[in-house]
Amino acid sequence: MLAELRRKMLFFVVKTMEGMEMNNDERQRLRKKILGARDLLSASERQEKSRSAMQNLLSLPEMKDWSTLFIYVHFRSELETLELIHSCLSRGKRVAVPLVDAATVSMIPLLIKDPEKDLVPGYYDIPEPDPQKSLRVAASEIDAAVIPGSVFDIQGGRLGYGGGYYDRFLVNEAPQAKRIGLAFEVQVVEHVPVQPHDQPVDILVTEKRIVNINPNIS
Repeated sequence: MLAELRRKMLFFVVKTMEGMEMNNDERQRLRKKILGARDLLSASERQEKSRSAMQNLLSLPEMKDWSTLFIYVHFRSELETLELIHSCLSRGKRVAVPLVDAATVSMIPLLIKDPEKDLVPGYYDIPEPDPQKSLRVAASEIDAAVIPGSVFDIQGGRLGYGGGYYDRFLVNEAPQAKRIGLAFEVQVVEHVPVQPHDQPVDILVTEKRIVNINPNIS
């Protein structure tokens, strides 16, 4: 009887592992496909669509109540955020951007006042704040986090880039922050194959629409 129980447990574990492997393969294929489509956008298209998405984000009614925002700094073909950062600063908002701490596999939110002066090439050459010049803000003070990703769906599903940095930051450091996924419409699919560690977004903003997924979370 014990042997039979162990056999069933082993079968369950094997099937679970096989399911995870299939899910991982699906995620990798989807990520590659969508990022490939994003890379095909021309520089002028990215700029135009980024500006439209920024205007959508700034139109959110909650924006007037948020005093501290955590905003990613765009890299490569990501939806551009420098103009958004400037707009938030001009409205009197405190803006923090991520500094990657590779040693602890985490992110540190640092305040910036002038992106052109405060940002330097950092982790994987992604623009980051100079830790010698920028002040750290308590993650608990962040009202809203504007985060990137490779793929999104309108149920709040988000697929990142594989490192899990934003997932860990949101769940461990800033669970109170409103989560805003900022992406091009080409990055939105019907369903993202999420896993338990994937943190959902509350609002999805693209150049074409605003999707309020969890409107009661503030």
